[in-house]
Amino acid sequence: MSTVMCAVRRSFLSFSFRVATIALVGVGFAESRSAAQAASAQGRTLIRAGHLLDVKTGTETAGETIIVTGDKVTGIAPTAQTPAAAGDTVIDLERYTVLPGLIDVHTHLTMATNFDPYWELTMTPAKEAIIGVENAKVTLEAGFTTVRNVGADDYTDVALRDEINAGRIPGPHMQVSGPALGITGGHMDENLLPFEYHVTAEGVADGVPAVQQKVRQNIKYGADLIKIGATGGVLSKGDDPQASQYTKEEMVAIVNDAHRLGRKVAAHAHGAQGILWATEAGVDSIEHGSYLDEAGIAAMKAHGTYLVPTAYLIDWMQENGHLPAIYQQKMKDVSAVEKANAIRAIKAGVKIALGTDAAVYPHGLNAHEIDVYVNQFGMTPLQGIQTGTINAADLMGWSDKVGTIAPGKWADVIAVEGDPLKDVRLLQQVKFVMKSGIVYKKDTAGL
Repeated sequence: MSTVMCAVRRSFLSFSFRVATIALVGVGFAESRSAAQAASAQGRTLIRAGHLLDVKTGTETAGETIIVTGDKVTGIAPTAQTPAAAGDTVIDLERYTVLPGLIDVHTHLTMATNFDPYWELTMTPAKEAIIGVENAKVTLEAGFTTVRNVGADDYTDVALRDEINAGRIPGPHMQVSGPALGITGGHMDENLLPFEYHVTAEGVADGVPAVQQKVRQNIKYGADLIKIGATGGVLSKGDDPQASQYTKEEMVAIVNDAHRLGRKVAAHAHGAQGILWATEAGVDSIEHGSYLDEAGIAAMKAHGTYLVPTAYLIDWMQENGHLPAIYQQKMKDVSAVEKANAIRAIKAGVKIALGTDAAVYPHGLNAHEIDVYVNQFGMTPLQGIQTGTINAADLMGWSDKVGTIAPGKWADVIAVEGDPLKDVRLLQQVKFVMKSGIVYKKDTAGL
């Protein structure tokens, strides 16, 4: 791409973020953030929890106060022993169960739920950026205060993360991958244009030197992790989800460079051979894992590799999906086996982290994934919640920042009306969301 064209694309991206930011300011985001920051500067925020859920043990302690100073939790103490001082802000959640903000390790915030081929061809960096701003807000308000974004064109997820971190738009904490890496003609090279256009996706690389260069390039432009295509996929034309794509040697090179440079690797993998090769190469997580077999399960247990099942999308697609014909049969085939294999992996003791593939179905429905884990896969409610808290934090390497409510960690707090250990579906109706000490949602009477 020419220097002029690159400059034009960057201009579009910058413009889109300015437009989106102005729109959000119009609905009061800037004012609410400024008010919260002013309150934080004056004193502490005291969150009076009716019940505080310890997601490690399942203990639900009554009458606790979470003490927040700035963007961090600085203490937890019995409410009776924690009077408000001058300048403190008190948030009354005494009718609610309070727990840490949830984590989704497989999102696509800059993508929309639209797989019409013509619409896909009209996508631009500007559109992706604006879509990302919309979806970041929806995801945060659904109670997901942290996400991994695994695959975005033009580094739009890098820009989205940076704008959120700068406080200009609302959204979750993000780890982002930038463009996903894949082979020529593979799932990550899913263009719909004929040969005469000579279109190749940004993350395409073949051979060891080329994949090493792509890893380094993604890191250069801001990637927190590397996403690769180990097998074919569903929402791409002409490839087979069961067929391995990158060779084991290519994946070893990717993982070695990524890990040496402090980045983890997430592998999109449906087929059994691709799952096995990716696991043996040392990836940190297998995304989807549809055709996971006994050899793959054994390897994942041996390597401590996480499985990210992305299971609710199957239910949503069966109830609401209207995919183009080029994708329909692959979705049926994958849906027929994925859940049974995920259950086998769970029973075998493979580690599970919550991931949704949000964008395949509408953003904001992320907590439905926990419902599947509990009411279809046989997890206890606590185990289901742990996939989206302590397990997901561990996979991200952020256990010191998120996943539990504890002194020194980010003040990421959500609340539901009722007991999620009795009904995890309550997590689909989060009433209160705080991220980094700032309240983003108060859908409760009296707050």
